Amino acid sequence: MLRGIALALGLLAAVPAVAGEMSAEEAHRFVVGKLFNYNCFEGTRGQGRVLSDGSVVGSIQFQGSGQVRYAMLPAGTLQVKGDVVCAQVRGLPVQPCFNLERIDNNSFRGSVSGLGFASCEFTRQHARAKIARSAHSAHPLGLRSALTANKD
Repeated sequence: MLRGIALALGLLAAVPAVAGEMSAEEAHRFVVGKLFNYNCFEGTRGQGRVLSDGSVVGSIQFQGSGQVRYAMLPAGTLQVKGDVVCAQVRGLPVQPCFNLERIDNNSFRGSVSGLGFASCEFTRQHARAKIARSAHSAHPLGLRSALTANKD
């Protein structure tokens, strides 16, 4: 239960463009299909992606220590209810909804409505840029032709 809320909260809190509160529609455009790192108030952190069907996939490390675990929440977990985003998590007696506040163009803060201290900050990851940066190295890659590879 708590894992589901933490993961959903973590992934929802990454909805920025301009500082200020975001509507559910803005959040949907900003978040769906994109990769975010998240850090929560009590130390939980991870990385994840919200898919267009309301499912969530990613990783989570509770309280910032211990094993990093793969997590998946099924389709329909995140739902737009009027102008807010809520989570439907099996086993929870309530359906938590979230306040989403843009920090900048790449990050947002998400908190459980009514519990402003229970928040996570989300930072968008630009996967293509990371791949391109990791492809460059201070040392060139040593290549040998197939003809000379077997002569050693």
